[in-house]
Amino acid sequence: MTRTTRTSVLALRLAGPLQSWGASARFTRRTTESAPTKSGVIGLLAAAAGIERDDDERLAPLAALRFGVRIDQPGTRIRDFHKAMHPVTGKTMPLSERFYLADAVFVAAVEGDPALVSDLFAALRAPVHLPFLGRRSCPPSGPVELALRTGARLEEVLEDVPWQASAWYRRRHRDRLPDRLTVLREKSAEETDAAADVLRDQPLSFAASHRRHAWRTVVTTHVPLPHATPPHDPFEALSDHLEEESA
Repeated sequence: MTRTTRTSVLALRLAGPLQSWGASARFTRRTTESAPTKSGVIGLLAAAAGIERDDDERLAPLAALRFGVRIDQPGTRIRDFHKAMHPVTGKTMPLSERFYLADAVFVAAVEGDPALVSDLFAALRAPVHLPFLGRRSCPPSGPVELALRTGARLEEVLEDVPWQASAWYRRRHRDRLPDRLTVLREKSAEETDAAADVLRDQPLSFAASHRRHAWRTVVTTHVPLPHATPPHDPFEALSDHLEEESA
């Protein structure tokens, strides 16, 4: 069956020194998934649009968008330790472990109502609250908005958006480039029999008093490596200089 409803897709480039996308982190161990979660990306979009954390009514249309992410540069998982003091009593809080992805690059995308998606694209260009990559300590290294595609499907955009890996990463792997990229996305209405995993990061509420998430299905697919468009890298000249000196 061919779907006739017209949708738009907003593609994001999520890149930075550190990212952290927790789906089940609790207490003193704060883990990260290997790719951005829907909860984290919808939170980023909601913040840019100025939606308050306890405004479940305005959050609902964003949470209903279909979500997918492509892993363009996997990054490296690292661990950090945090020690904190209680602001009132001065008592030492429990030592916590926090995990991050270093030097990772992803293409995330949301599909849905063209008017809503267009509004979110505009919000990213003039955000009410600045975006961050999973945690407030993880700012992006450049603009997050990548492309707005009208009349498009999520699968199409995740397949044909140019490869977004960093310039230094492409140079390091130029003799063994990957032939395909991994895509993690929600099933479409037509994929009733597609095998899928489940992840509890479908946002229902971001309110501090009753933060809630539901389960959602995730399909893992692969797409051929698309043509690369070199992103701006402010450290590229320095990297080239260091490589010349070490040669």
